[in-house]
Amino acid sequence: MATETPHDGRLPLAYKNEAFLDSPEARSLRLLSEYLEPLAHFRRERIRDTIVFFGSARIREDGPGSRYYHDARDLARRLAEWSDNLDNPLYRFVVCSGGGPGIMEAANRGASEANSKTVGLNIGLPFEQRPNPYITPELSFEFHYFFMRKFWFAYLAKALVVFPGGFGTMDELFEILTLVQTRKLEKKIAILLYGTDYWNEVVNFDAMVKHGTISPEDVNLFDRADDPSSAFEILKGKLTKYYLQKEPPTEPGAAPDIAKSRV
Repeated sequence: MATETPHDGRLPLAYKNEAFLDSPEARSLRLLSEYLEPLAHFRRERIRDTIVFFGSARIREDGPGSRYYHDARDLARRLAEWSDNLDNPLYRFVVCSGGGPGIMEAANRGASEANSKTVGLNIGLPFEQRPNPYITPELSFEFHYFFMRKFWFAYLAKALVVFPGGFGTMDELFEILTLVQTRKLEKKIAILLYGTDYWNEVVNFDAMVKHGTISPEDVNLFDRADDPSSAFEILKGKLTKYYLQKEPPTEPGAAPDIAKSRV
């Protein structure tokens, strides 16, 4: 590990020594910073919880599959308008995405068109992933560690909307499904798969039931929708049932709502 040359005979303070902070020995500090820095921003911006949009970075506004881009944009706008009109001192059910292009951009764009705050959890990748311009600047984050980014997806989400996507989308979907199926989390998460034709072709959940790798009731862990109106009504209904009918009045200092593990 290289050490900065002192100018006055003294080494720099450890927390100002970039060579140390970039070293393997300081990895635990870098991990902790990807928890504490977003947490500070969420508290400052009074974000309590989120609705997370997943989907392909390759679906563009005017290319193949463009209807999914427009539907994600429309749905995000509807959800943002609805959540902004809730009587609550904190920002509830804020639209959140992976921060990049495609479906992620569409979700942030729709929320921004409703003049709502919107979160982008970006990850540094050699291709595809650059922050889109529709994220609220104070809520645009850049992660190095995938699992810290996943932490913030899972632990603030009260709903998950999954549009057609590739490996990354599948990874994120099945991780959340596993947490819900195993009851690792105490909270309820509304999961909605958008685009029935795509999901029926790409993932055969009925075959999993047939072969005994999941239980028959596991296919009830999620809903499906094919248009923004239906998706909005499903999500609004579940979020109202799970979180708006039973919760006591929220204190401003309660943000963000970090999900508790059962173990």
